[in-house]
Amino acid sequence: MTPNSYDEWRHCIEVKCGLELTQEFVQQRLSSLRDGHAYQTQRFREMWGDAHLRQVITWFERAGNTLLSKRAEKASDF
Repeated sequence: MTPNSYDEWRHCIEVKCGLELTQEFVQQRLSSLRDGHAYQTQRFREMWGDAHLRQVITWFERAGNTLLSKRAEKASDF
């Protein structure tokens, strides 16, 4: 199943794959996905196409921004 929305994508990452979306994980994936010369990125592009690659990058960026916002909220509580 290919996720068609941010919520579906997040469910795939966190529930089906059992991965935690941490700031470190998000940044590592973004770095890899943005590197057009990286083998993993080339394979991803071959399998899913450029449009889906751009969408996944956008979802990782959104997850990263959400994590930063939550961190800032916690910091302001003190």
